[in-house]
Amino acid sequence: MGSNGPLDGVLVVDLSRALAGPHAAMMLGDLGARVIKIENPSGGDDTRSWGPPFVGPDDSISTYFLSCNRNKESVALDLKSPDGADVLRRLVERADVLVENFRPGVLDRLGFSVERLHELNPRLVILSITGFGHDGPEGQRSGYDQIAQGEAGLMSLTGPSADDPTRVGVPIGDLLAGMYGAYGVVAALHERNETGRGKVVRTSLLAAIVGVHAFQGTRYTVAHEVPHASGNHHPSIAPYGLFHCADGSLQISVGSEALWRRFIAAFPSLDRPEFATNPQRVRARDEVVSAVDAVFAHYPLAELLPMLAEIGVPAGEVRTLDRVYDWDQTRSQGLLVDVDHSVLGSITLPGPPLRFDSNQFAGGRAVNEAPPTLGQHTDAVLAWLDGKE
Repeated sequence: MGSNGPLDGVLVVDLSRALAGPHAAMMLGDLGARVIKIENPSGGDDTRSWGPPFVGPDDSISTYFLSCNRNKESVALDLKSPDGADVLRRLVERADVLVENFRPGVLDRLGFSVERLHELNPRLVILSITGFGHDGPEGQRSGYDQIAQGEAGLMSLTGPSADDPTRVGVPIGDLLAGMYGAYGVVAALHERNETGRGKVVRTSLLAAIVGVHAFQGTRYTVAHEVPHASGNHHPSIAPYGLFHCADGSLQISVGSEALWRRFIAAFPSLDRPEFATNPQRVRARDEVVSAVDAVFAHYPLAELLPMLAEIGVPAGEVRTLDRVYDWDQTRSQGLLVDVDHSVLGSITLPGPPLRFDSNQFAGGRAVNEAPPTLGQHTDAVLAWLDGKE
């Protein structure tokens, strides 16, 4: 796979499956690394069977798998067999990064403990992602995103009220763990330039979700308040959230007193003494929301959004995904990539979220590659390894 991204020349061996590890490896691939994904010959990555929806001949290809495995090669290996273990050994000796998200101890039982991996290649950076951490009293627990969202407190902050904890609509714990993992790998590669040795980077779904508690975390650790879900309205700023107009809904953010003064100048009925400051408005949030809804009810969305833009109040509509992907702004940012899939032909995927300087290519790659079919590159990678011997 050719690439001119910033990680061009970095070889990643991806032993992970499902989402957290594959997302991390895909991020590295998006940045130009060569990613060789190792899959069990009997079915491959778990996400190959996750659906519907499935597409292609006989509905054989999972769109879930397509979402997290672009810019990779697939090699089918039975790591429990001597031949499979030998191929992995040879890959490790040449790799810069190894990604795994087995439960603690599984890789050791396969004969590839951290010590053994660094015997084979002292420069190897190892990314290890677990559900709840690599040690501690519950370190052996399996990691599943929705369970982690609940255990790590995120569901208690999400939803219409404290009585209705709600998961985020994407597997955010997996995705965040992958993002933190890729971030750690890049740091470890940088450090290796100075030390000559690779380190183990560890993260977990628990750590990743706690890592984004942000101001909700300090509400408890510093102010000793236990936050709860506040629906579609910000717990510390008002008005900030979802409101209703004559023909739909929109969101606004009145994030400063200067913005509030502009807002009430345009809508004078909201200029009330009890709404004078943000702390007052937060304490009277229900009344503020009702008052803003009452004002907005007189305006259609197409009229209200330009009005808010003119006075400088941030606002936006709530789009379904079809309208996001058909939006000119989305396309202008390189957030859709066309790839040539070996079975499906030309398909469009959500693309990498980074660009560098004026590079029009998302992630910096000149060409993005389609997610592979199971074992698609086994022969080519084995031939490459043989040529390296």
